[in-house]
Amino acid sequence: MHSRRHALTLSAVLIAATALCSPGFASDRKPVSGGKLSWGVETDPATLNPQLNGQDKTKLLLRNAYESLLARTADGGYVPWLATGYEISQDGRTYTFKLRDSVKFTDGQPFNAAAVATNFTRLKDASYSGSASAGPVARIVEVETPDERTVSFTLDRIYAPFLDFAAGLELLSPGAYSSSQLKSGGPEIAGTGPFILKRYAKGQEIRFVKNPDYNWAPANAGHQGRAYLDEVTYRFLPESSVRTGALTSGQVDVTEGISGNDAGLFKGNPDFTYQTALNTGTPYSLFLNVTWGPTQDVRVRKALVAAIDVDGVLKSVYRGERTRAWGITSPIDTQFYDKSIEKAYGADPKRANQLLDEAGWTGRDPQGFRTKDGKRLTIEVVQAQATVRDQRDVLLQALQAQARQNAGIDLAIVFVDAGTYTERRKTGQFGSIANSNTPTDAIDIEYHYLPVDQGGSINYSRAAAPELSQWLTEAAGTLDAKKRFELYSRLQRFAIVEQAYALPLYEPEDQVAASSSVKGISFRPFKQMPESAYDIWRSE
Repeated sequence: MHSRRHALTLSAVLIAATALCSPGFASDRKPVSGGKLSWGVETDPATLNPQLNGQDKTKLLLRNAYESLLARTADGGYVPWLATGYEISQDGRTYTFKLRDSVKFTDGQPFNAAAVATNFTRLKDASYSGSASAGPVARIVEVETPDERTVSFTLDRIYAPFLDFAAGLELLSPGAYSSSQLKSGGPEIAGTGPFILKRYAKGQEIRFVKNPDYNWAPANAGHQGRAYLDEVTYRFLPESSVRTGALTSGQVDVTEGISGNDAGLFKGNPDFTYQTALNTGTPYSLFLNVTWGPTQDVRVRKALVAAIDVDGVLKSVYRGERTRAWGITSPIDTQFYDKSIEKAYGADPKRANQLLDEAGWTGRDPQGFRTKDGKRLTIEVVQAQATVRDQRDVLLQALQAQARQNAGIDLAIVFVDAGTYTERRKTGQFGSIANSNTPTDAIDIEYHYLPVDQGGSINYSRAAAPELSQWLTEAAGTLDAKKRFELYSRLQRFAIVEQAYALPLYEPEDQVAASSSVKGISFRPFKQMPESAYDIWRSE
């Protein structure tokens, strides 16, 4: 026996998939084809290239046109999509995928082993992919295509998260890599999806039209064959109140990103449907820089954590419509989330002030902020303007007020453009960065807690304790799920409770409200992000 085979039988999974329909899909009527849909969304993509786009909220758009080798099930398993199955070699280093027949990219180029190989090898090129080249793809030492329907990747060592990465990479037509639109994305960058990107007007809308040749949906999709809708247009409406107003007035058919104040307009209202789902990955957290400014002192980091009543802030900002976070990953990541972290720390203003006294911040300036050697205790929070969503600007202001009131800490919030954000990250000159991210199978834990020079592309705390690298390397180097859980649990307690590298705030979630005539709205079974428009249809 040289490998573990995972022959994902399409028909068996299709039968099981009939029980996976979301509440939005339930209907006594048979789905009908045709029609257009308008969807109000919060975030305009920084790039339309799905391999370079790190904005979770825009995956809803791009998933219409770009697809992956395998799809995930609710329990974290895999089912066929562009691949019919996979094998992992006995030594755990080689992953072989068998590809589906009769698939083609929307520019007419064939989907085959060479096309898949091109996607992975190009990602290894830092001039194309930037920091992504130092991620899971960096483990690949050999790519083989023994025939048109077989592609294999051999790694330099066992790397357990690789399957999640390889199975979920959005694939581009080989022709995309010679296009002038490669970095920005656009109509020239073809995928295999049920829709074709037709038009993009930055800051206004993005439009997709039905792919007439589509017949290769994942095994757990709501149906097979072509999409029901002829066209779907996503309108960029950054203000929550504007999105809500557009839906209630009939200007759009669906909207996402519902504020806590507006949720009551749709819950239980027969004219609308309302659905929510927590995301996987890293919670929205305040990462504290251990290499610059006052947060170099662990006592200051712990004091800030103790100064803030996260539960109270969330209730105030979101009216009870968001879920408190505690750890380094989402509680729905059950294979890695250790819930013993919950309530292991929390708001304690008395302790916060004691820690700051011990750290020498004993003075006060006329505004009431703590000082040491005549310098104010300021922690600068750098937030990229393009990533502000879900009332996070209001949330940061609430944290700012509590830090000042409870401990005399000046939490200075600075909103910057993309270029400045990149430069500040590169130089490490910031006190804190707030961030969340959705990759699964602990890839996101690596991105946040590996040292920057070892693949920690979004290690905003800039932590480099040797324990972190040791635990992450050991966890990635074993296929034993129990051992991986234990290692991530140790890392979680060390990072959050012992070292206060981050203050987890809330679990990102998606909220989707729609006219009751819109059917088939669903969330991805595992990551629980809003699904593409493939299964959506109109009953009117």
